[in-house]
Amino acid sequence: MKKQQENFSNWVPGKMIIIPGILGLICLALGFIHWGFWIPAILFLLISGYFIIAWIIFSSRFGNLQDKIQELVVSHIDWKGNGKVLDIGCGNAPLTIKLAKKYPEAEIIGMDYWGKNWDYSMQFCTANAEIAGVEKQISFKQGSASRLPFEDASFDLVVSNLVFHEVQDVKDKRVSIQEALRVLKPGGVFVFQDLFLLTPYYGTPEALLNTIRQWGVSEVEFIRTCNEPFIPKLVKLPFMVGTLAIIRGVK
Repeated sequence: MKKQQENFSNWVPGKMIIIPGILGLICLALGFIHWGFWIPAILFLLISGYFIIAWIIFSSRFGNLQDKIQELVVSHIDWKGNGKVLDIGCGNAPLTIKLAKKYPEAEIIGMDYWGKNWDYSMQFCTANAEIAGVEKQISFKQGSASRLPFEDASFDLVVSNLVFHEVQDVKDKRVSIQEALRVLKPGGVFVFQDLFLLTPYYGTPEALLNTIRQWGVSEVEFIRTCNEPFIPKLVKLPFMVGTLAIIRGVK
């Protein structure tokens, strides 16, 4: 019997392929009526084609880039493995499950807003944890990264992957970083990966690190993970993962 696999959705939404593809085909058909539709037809089809290739690159069946990027977070964790862990914006729990497998003695909570714009839910997370055999170690909770539903100093390790820039209920994306540090115990470890090189959201790396230091952390480091050689140049664009970086340290 074939082993059941976890269901981890692709980071490239299907609508990014379908919508420009349909518009391109419509414009292509109209181009036979008026030549002015040929240019938008080509543009829409190129956009659709780009996201098809990107989908393939990120897919676990082909390029598997999602898994490799999540592994960057795990590889930069320097922690003994005993205590409570929070995965902020766990999605359908791929990183949460990786943490459970690496730290079998830890108690892990995966938290996400699970809004309507995403094709996953808490039910997907629970099912994936059961398939991976770590359901007894993991629990899931709904909440926003900008207002975490946890007390101060509740966790020994806090991680997050490509979440903070997506938080819609605050304009200042640094608020979610500060919230993540609020729930971390003194001496606790944090590893956050996001589009931290996106200066309209976070400012310069130097300014961001200075701000984080002012929040009372004892150690903090900035790592440009977008420079990893396994990331194809095709997706090293600002709106993809071209501004990807890790902030890690100790509170």
